[in-house]
Amino acid sequence: MTSVEPQQRVISGMRPTGRLHLGHYHGVLSNWTRLQHEYECFFFVADWHALTTHYDDPFSIEENVWDMVIDWLAAGVNPGSATLFIQSRVPEHAELHLLLSMMTPLGWLERVPSYKDQQEKLKEKDLATYGFLGYPLLQSADILMYRAGHVPVGADQVSHVEITREIARRFNHLYGRDPGFEEQAEAAIAKMGKKNAKLYRNLRRRFLEQGDEEALDTARALLKEQQNISIGDRERLYGYIEGGGKVILPEPQSLLTPEARLPGTDGQKMSKSYNNTIFLREEPDSVSQKIRRMQTDPARVRRSDPGDPDKCPVWQLHAIYSDQDTQDWVQHGCRNATIGCLDCKKPLEEKVIEEQKVFRDRAREYENNPDLVRSIMDEGCDRARVQARDTLQEVRRVMGLEYRR
Repeated sequence: MTSVEPQQRVISGMRPTGRLHLGHYHGVLSNWTRLQHEYECFFFVADWHALTTHYDDPFSIEENVWDMVIDWLAAGVNPGSATLFIQSRVPEHAELHLLLSMMTPLGWLERVPSYKDQQEKLKEKDLATYGFLGYPLLQSADILMYRAGHVPVGADQVSHVEITREIARRFNHLYGRDPGFEEQAEAAIAKMGKKNAKLYRNLRRRFLEQGDEEALDTARALLKEQQNISIGDRERLYGYIEGGGKVILPEPQSLLTPEARLPGTDGQKMSKSYNNTIFLREEPDSVSQKIRRMQTDPARVRRSDPGDPDKCPVWQLHAIYSDQDTQDWVQHGCRNATIGCLDCKKPLEEKVIEEQKVFRDRAREYENNPDLVRSIMDEGCDRARVQARDTLQEVRRVMGLEYRR
C-alpha cells in the first residue's frame, strides 16, 4: 500500500458529450488549469456515466471522448501536471462500485436529489434502470478509488460528495477494525516516542470529548510528520483519533468551484440542449455572428431608449471578459443611451475571439496528430491504474477477498 496524502489530491470528471463550449471553460476547465498547479490532480472522461442516460445511443461516445479531450488540452489542462484518463480504461472502478454496492443502503441512492430531478427532466428516456439509480455510487467509487481529499463541484453537486463521505464512513466503520485493532493502535502510539505519544493522546481526547476540530487537524499533522511508524500504523491512527477504525477510504471534501454562470446567446444558461452555445474552438466569423445576434435588454426597442445592463445577457459576458474601464463604459452608455447594442457587443466580440485563438492554436497540434492524444490518454490510464490497483488491494483484503496461498 503506497502512501497517499488525501488533502493534496483532487479528482474530477466530465461526461463525454462532445465539443465543449465557453460555459464548460469558465465553469470547470479554467478551475482545473489552476488546480493542476496546486494539487495532485486526476481528471477523467466519465464514459460509463454517459451510458447511464444514453445507453441506447453508444455510437457517438468514442468521437465525443476525443473531441472533449482535445478541448481539455486546448484549454490548458496539462498532462505533465495532471493525470488524464478514461474511466472505462480503468476497470477497477467497476469492481470498487460492485464492492461498495454490497454495503450501501438502497435508500441512500433513492434520496439523492438529482435522481428524481433528472427523471423529471428526461421524461422521454426510460431511466428505470439500475445504472441510473446507481450512478451516484459509481461516482463515489470514482472518487474513493484515488483517496482524493478534494472534489471540485458546483453548489448543485455537493450532495454527491456528501453521499460519498457517508459511504466512506460506513465502509471504514465496517472494515477498518482488524482483530486487535485497539492493541495495534496503542502499540503504534508507543512507537512515536513519549513526547509525541502524550501529545497525540491529549489531542485525541480533546476531539472525542469536546469535538475540537483544531485538535483533530493538529493530530493529523502530527501523524504526518512521524518517521517511526509504518504507513499502515499511520492510517490506523488516523482512524483511532476519531474513535473509529483504520481509515481505508478517506472522506473527501467538496471544493466549491467559483460560480461562473455563463449565459447562452438567448440569455438562458449556456447549454447544447438549448442550442445557444459558443464552442471553445468555434471559428471567429461564427462567434461574431452569434454575439451580434445575442438578446439584449428588451426595454431597448430603439437606440435612443435607455437600458439596464443588469437585465441584459450581454452584460453578464462583459462581467467575465471585460476590464473595469470597458464595464464602466457599458454601464454609462447603456443607461444613458449613448451607445447602441451593437456598439456594446463589439469589444466583447473581440475579447472572446482573442481568448479562443489561444484554444484553437493549442488544439491544432492535437487535431493533426490523433495518435499523440491517444498516447497521452494511454499514459494517464496506466498511471491511474497503478493507484486504483493499490486501493483495491487494500479493499479486497479488509473485505476478506484476498486469497493468498
